[in-house]
Amino acid sequence: MEKLFQYVYNLPQDQFNSARLHPPCAVCVAGTGSGSLSHAILRTIAPTGHLHTVEFHQQRAEKVAEEFKEHRVGHLVTVRNQDVCKDGFGVTGVADAVFLDIPSPWEAVGHAKAAMKKHGGRLCSFSPCIEQVQRTCEALTHQGFEAISTMEVLLRVHDVRTVSLPLPDFGPDASAQTEPDAREETPPTSTPNHPSITLKTTTPPREMPGHTGYLTFATKPRT
Repeated sequence: MEKLFQYVYNLPQDQFNSARLHPPCAVCVAGTGSGSLSHAILRTIAPTGHLHTVEFHQQRAEKVAEEFKEHRVGHLVTVRNQDVCKDGFGVTGVADAVFLDIPSPWEAVGHAKAAMKKHGGRLCSFSPCIEQVQRTCEALTHQGFEAISTMEVLLRVHDVRTVSLPLPDFGPDASAQTEPDAREETPPTSTPNHPSITLKTTTPPREMPGHTGYLTFATKPRT
């Protein structure tokens, strides 16, 4: 879920705005993880929205539920410890948007559709492999979703450093009006002190461990 949080919040505005999250939206998330994305969504839909998040791992579900209470947002979120692919989100016809970050999102597409409101909504699914994307898109098409699109995303870390670059020396100004004798009396400079400029620059690493990922968006039409 941390990767989904990083990718989604670095998308172009027109892509992420397609979810149109705002109070009092209701959102469903599958794959709560550490709750990074869940907290970001809660800040977006507070104070009148609600988040329904499902986590398969019991200990993670219990831990993130406690964190929601500690951060005083427990009243805005419902955490369920269950298999979303088998048991769904535990709600029907309430969600304006659904986020999937699970190994087999195509198995949860039907449950996502059931959780969404009748007037439609947006679905976003993150997958690291293109084969997962293909199967998810097939399931979305089968369930009647429209405007299906996938974009590849790859988080790149750049090294920031400070460099000093000399300004170019174009020689004496030919348009300067000086006397010939004055020019002869001026001794040449053997080691010119050219001005320079200091700036910050970034350099990508030559080798980057990791893999790419894909975000798939789809729209549920009105029913």
